Amino acid sequence: MPKRYHITAKPAAPRFIPVGRSGIIDFEEDCLKCTTCVKKRCLYDVYKNRSYDARTMADSIDYQCKNCFSCIQNCPRGVLSKTINPEYLKLGDAYWKPEIISINWFQAETGRIPVSGAGYRGPFSGPGFDSMWTDMSEIVRPTRDGIHGREYISTAIDLGRKKSRLEFDAAGNPVLEVPPLVEVPLPILFNLLPFGNLSRNVRLAMAEAARQIDAMMYLAEQDDEPALEAYKAHLIPVVAANGMDPSAAIFQGVKMVELIYSDQAWHGALKLKAKYPGLVVSIRVPMDAEAKAVTLKLAAAGAEVIHLVADFQGNEFVADRPRFVKDVLRDIHGSLVTASIRDEVTLVVSGGIALPEHLPKALICGADCAAIDLPLLIGLECRVCKRCTHGKSCPVEIDQVEVSHGSQRIVNLMCSWWSQLIEVMGAMGIRDVRRVRGEAGRAMFFEDLERETFGAMFGTRK
Repeated sequence: MPKRYHITAKPAAPRFIPVGRSGIIDFEEDCLKCTTCVKKRCLYDVYKNRSYDARTMADSIDYQCKNCFSCIQNCPRGVLSKTINPEYLKLGDAYWKPEIISINWFQAETGRIPVSGAGYRGPFSGPGFDSMWTDMSEIVRPTRDGIHGREYISTAIDLGRKKSRLEFDAAGNPVLEVPPLVEVPLPILFNLLPFGNLSRNVRLAMAEAARQIDAMMYLAEQDDEPALEAYKAHLIPVVAANGMDPSAAIFQGVKMVELIYSDQAWHGALKLKAKYPGLVVSIRVPMDAEAKAVTLKLAAAGAEVIHLVADFQGNEFVADRPRFVKDVLRDIHGSLVTASIRDEVTLVVSGGIALPEHLPKALICGADCAAIDLPLLIGLECRVCKRCTHGKSCPVEIDQVEVSHGSQRIVNLMCSWWSQLIEVMGAMGIRDVRRVRGEAGRAMFFEDLERETFGAMFGTRK
């Protein structure tokens, strides 16, 4: 039996005090100076370890407090109270909400699964991935399933073209040439980052993290540099097909290349395959109104990997009522199944993958693999303020991150995501992540439930 894949997490404290959800208001002028002050009895020592960041005027207690309310309830004078931090509410945007950012901060710092301890208190349903639920009916016992179970759960996938059938000669020897495949132990790739102060240190931190967990990282052609030479086996250069030189140094020593879709993309893929037969070539297709037709055409022509790219909020690139990546992916996956070529091509999806739970949901909708972007930046303490897009300074100086520190935070983030993928698969009774792809019968979709329950009475939703 192969060695069990494992990601080792190590604590990686933030360089800047993160923005906490709530703050403590302390009316010290009314304090009785009790000898057994409730601050000293804090289970988490947040008062004892309290510090202030003069650069950002931040108080560590806002982030470290676990909201147990012990100090507030037990103070005899009642001088302590809590309130929502207005700076917290300003984090992110309509999709990348403060809760998403703070959850990824915690995972990058500790590598642990975030647990609230009080169950889920959010809405029953919502937009995007919040309108689908995975089937947890196979939960049996923790000694067998999940991250602490004794049974092996594989999260490895193969990137590349697969044959629809095997053929053998009279002697039993295969007569078909086996296409090249790239095996990755986790169905996650590191995508190109949509924005940010992307310095050399940021790219090296991502590459080092990819090396440590044996993942793959997309690299823009203009960002290639000698310092990344040691990480060639974990890089996926992204280049334009027009004017491409197959002999360029960027193609040397890599396992996989991605071409930006254009009229010349397929011709460029054939040129690369002619020069590097063992190379896996992916084509980067924007998720727009033509995405389904383009995907079907490329898959029928023999494309190995197709990368469907939505915007960073998970919406397709159309002006009028864009669909979410979940719905577009189900549509494209179903079309490939109807054309009887789904098993032959690898689908990678990116855009809107914000939380660990989104990974198995994207796979259920039809993807083989997901490429993540903003969660990596958030792991490096990004606040999704987008100041960098307006030429302003970064409040957490992401460009100054140390390579070792940044890579460890990304490794921690992936450790938490991997653990939660294992937990979901164990609860679903699935032992191989490749079986999750397109397994819509193991999920419930709000739109389907609403239509089946209320459609006959109220008609379809406008």
